[in-house]
Amino acid sequence: MRVASVSANNHRRAFEVTTGKGALSLPYARVEPVPTRSDPIAQVWVDEELGSEAFSYSLASGAEGSVHMDAVLEYNQDPGYMRELLVYKLTVEARACLESSQLSNREVIRRLGTSPSQFYRLLDPTNTRKTLDSLVALLSALDCEVEVTVRPAG
Repeated sequence: MRVASVSANNHRRAFEVTTGKGALSLPYARVEPVPTRSDPIAQVWVDEELGSEAFSYSLASGAEGSVHMDAVLEYNQDPGYMRELLVYKLTVEARACLESSQLSNREVIRRLGTSPSQFYRLLDPTNTRKTLDSLVALLSALDCEVEVTVRPAG
């Protein structure tokens, strides 16, 4: 996700980031180096060297830091980002289960009732277009049990 604009709000002690989807904030305490009253932010900008997917800032002391948009999305619990993160984690688990399994790829493909190309797309961690249903089916075909746990944040 591209950063459209960024500003420092010293009153709220947070960066205010605007994207194509809206405005998000990120507290100063979540970045390194941390801006303080004795070392405030001197400048903040959308970092084009990072593909405009991050912003950078400099402090009065000359220290600089950069923040990728993923950190902002994770802090704000963006549903789309959290879904992609869950899909990635399930894909990594499926790959680990496949490696430790005695089943051949052909047997897993047969159990899924799918094509080899679809099977390999499910195992690709960079593919974010797969559904949670398909990953649960893959894990089930690998004789893995999937449990969903919901707990309070913190």
